[in-house]
Amino acid sequence: MVIELLVVPDCPNEHPARQALQKAAELAGLSAPPMTVTVIDSDAQAQRRGFVGSPTFLFDGTDPFAVPGGPAGLTCRVYSTPGGLAGAPTVDQLRDALLAAAVARDAVV
Repeated sequence: MVIELLVVPDCPNEHPARQALQKAAELAGLSAPPMTVTVIDSDAQAQRRGFVGSPTFLFDGTDPFAVPGGPAGLTCRVYSTPGGLAGAPTVDQLRDALLAAAVARDAVV
């Protein structure tokens, strides 16, 4: 699985998002999947990538937390979690998204 984390420069949620993603991957039984961090630093790049805020998680190029019609741009992103709005999904939400992406990937093969 290809995992990419899209962030704006100096995103305060980048480090917690990376930690949560690594823990979620462990819980999902994925042994240290490679992760690429891409810094989105221009509006043109945000538009080109369909970047809707930092941090954005992509699993095999798909944003599992996408909200249809979300505008692209250089901004922070908030996620709806069981505890309220947060700067990143919970470990459990990420684990579930990783497992769903793995199932979808296997279904395509």
